[in-house]
Amino acid sequence: MSETETTKGQPGLVEAALFGLCPECGSKTMFTGPARFAEKCSQCGFDYASFNVGDGPAAFLTMGLGAIVIVLAVLLEIYGNPPFWVHALIWIPLTILLVVVSLRVSKGMLLIAEHRNRAVEGRLANKVDES
Repeated sequence: MSETETTKGQPGLVEAALFGLCPECGSKTMFTGPARFAEKCSQCGFDYASFNVGDGPAAFLTMGLGAIVIVLAVLLEIYGNPPFWVHALIWIPLTILLVVVSLRVSKGMLLIAEHRNRAVEGRLANKVDES
């Protein structure tokens, strides 16, 4: 089955992840919190817990976003020289917002991609036994 057949009529990967759309029915039921998956879809019963998304995106996103925020904070300090409380007022909420939104999108994208590609756990042990 081609990729266009498996995604026909479905929203794009980023859109579905951002709004938490179920990969089966399209309902907004994927998340119970800002970046926490529900156990299953309340509309169609699709089991989100069966997918192994893990915390892989968290480390990369946090480091990448941290580097961007640090560069921006240093530039603001060099060109604006604001008091410390201005830095705290800008960068703490912005960092939290960026991390939560990017985690939500990346974790949702991974779950949807696993579903669309029918990803399953590796079967290496079975292949060794069969030889």
